[in-house]
Amino acid sequence: MAQDEKKKVQLRSASWFGTNDKNGFMYRSWMKNQGIPDHHFQGKPVIGICNTWSELTPCNAHFRQIAERVKNGIREAGGIPVEFPVFSNGESNLRPTAMLTRNLAAMDTEEAIRGNPIDGVVLLVGCDKTTPALLMGAASCDLPTIVVTGGPMLNGKHHGKDVGSGTLVWQAHEEYKAGRISLEQFMDMEASMSRSAGTCNTMGTASTMACMAESLGASLPHNAAIPAVDSRRYVLAHLSGMRIVEMVHEDLKLSKILTKDAFINAIRTNAAIGGSTNAVIHLKAIAGRIGVDLSLDDWSHGKGIPTLVNLQPSGKYLMEEFYYSGGLPAVLRRLGENGMLNTEALTVNGKTIWDNVKDAACYNDDVIRTIDNPLVASGGICILRGNLAPRGAVLKPSAASPHLLKHRGKAVVFENFDMYKTRINDPELDIDENSIMVLKNCGPKGYPGMAEVGNMGLPPKVLKKGIKDMVRISDARMSGTAFGTVVLHVTPEAMELGPLAAVQEGDYIQLDAHNGVLHLEVSDEELAARLEKLKATQVIMRTGGYLEMYRERVLQADEGCDFDFLVGCRGAAVPAHSH
Repeated sequence: MAQDEKKKVQLRSASWFGTNDKNGFMYRSWMKNQGIPDHHFQGKPVIGICNTWSELTPCNAHFRQIAERVKNGIREAGGIPVEFPVFSNGESNLRPTAMLTRNLAAMDTEEAIRGNPIDGVVLLVGCDKTTPALLMGAASCDLPTIVVTGGPMLNGKHHGKDVGSGTLVWQAHEEYKAGRISLEQFMDMEASMSRSAGTCNTMGTASTMACMAESLGASLPHNAAIPAVDSRRYVLAHLSGMRIVEMVHEDLKLSKILTKDAFINAIRTNAAIGGSTNAVIHLKAIAGRIGVDLSLDDWSHGKGIPTLVNLQPSGKYLMEEFYYSGGLPAVLRRLGENGMLNTEALTVNGKTIWDNVKDAACYNDDVIRTIDNPLVASGGICILRGNLAPRGAVLKPSAASPHLLKHRGKAVVFENFDMYKTRINDPELDIDENSIMVLKNCGPKGYPGMAEVGNMGLPPKVLKKGIKDMVRISDARMSGTAFGTVVLHVTPEAMELGPLAAVQEGDYIQLDAHNGVLHLEVSDEELAARLEKLKATQVIMRTGGYLEMYRERVLQADEGCDFDFLVGCRGAAVPAHSH
């Protein structure tokens, strides 16, 4: 872009640095204590680098180095980089669940962007909730924005075999409970799983959301899959820094990228990659912030889309192989060639998504399958409805057991997660592989924060029979690294006295994923009577602080679990002066 064309865009930061009065004096003077020369305040775009670095978020612990590469790119393109921190909610350490603080991180991001002299923003994201949180906050401001992901860690290695982060934990723990491996063997796996910087190397929520950002057009091509320690990750960070400066000059705001067509592309991509069920909640929340009407019914666009990516937990490989085989551009090309992509959707590099991927190569057809040889013929997220889930529930067919996708069984009920932990190892528990495990009070308000406990481990008495999967139903979430025939996000949740709250031990439940049905074999009259009785005895907890605000204002899973007062785009109008 020519220099005279660049001057046509009025820089937002000029409202801070572009005047020669008392306020301009103050804004510039305090910034100069960092050694910033005066000419940097003369019409150069100021680019915020929104960093979720934290040593308590191991997936994002290498972000200081990535931020430096972004800064180099911004400076090369003629911009001024300013790095700032926002709340970093790490999945592996934060209790009771990182989902509880996703909205807090989004609030932090939104207010930091709007309240500071920023013309465009680079979002440094990685761990599961940091990607949706920062996109939500940025969407409510609607400035030129680009996503830079930290990348997945290298393959885990254990006794000469590749092992997947997260997935190994669930698999090994079940083996240990079944008595097939010793405690020493189980603990020996611990150091094998996480052997480099980066996010989970499976198609868990972190990798899924990285793919969602790329398929939405919010990042440069290949951002989703380059390993964290690969030098090309630094190159992409540098190029993203350069590109955000150009985006400011072009006034290419996030609202021009995050269109309905872009979200449909993300839904189809989630099917093709065997992505996490968590994407259902996060995409809805992001769409709500930018003003796009996205509902559970829109996930029907993923129905019939084949799962092409052969990655754990649905398949065999890990993120390293995915990148080396061509990464997400190769997947998007295969979707586009078969009429499964909105090809005209705009991306942050100013090109359409099809322009970006039409020549993308695939180097391994076993890692990224062809349309006529998929891992799963019809992937995507299955949306279930019925008297047990009037507003919906979700299931991931690619991680489920095909023979359980249509199943009728007797409910074994756990009123909360503590009850589950107490009962599950009881040899006298009346349960077998035909039973349906039901977990309550683990939804947005019930846990609170909707923890990833929906993939309940099976009882040892069943595991010892060689059974590895059962139907499980809850209002909770599960990790994208987990697997099994697990029905999640039952809405309304039990804490809100949805029908799930009324399920009793011994009730029969029908699951028919092929037809999208989840039915409790109890009459409407009996169900209503049970719920009325529960309502009379329900105790409302008062905790104070953020936790109480969360319970009072969080929306249900089908609405994205955002706070009701945060939905919508409030823009980035320059606030009043501070002095």
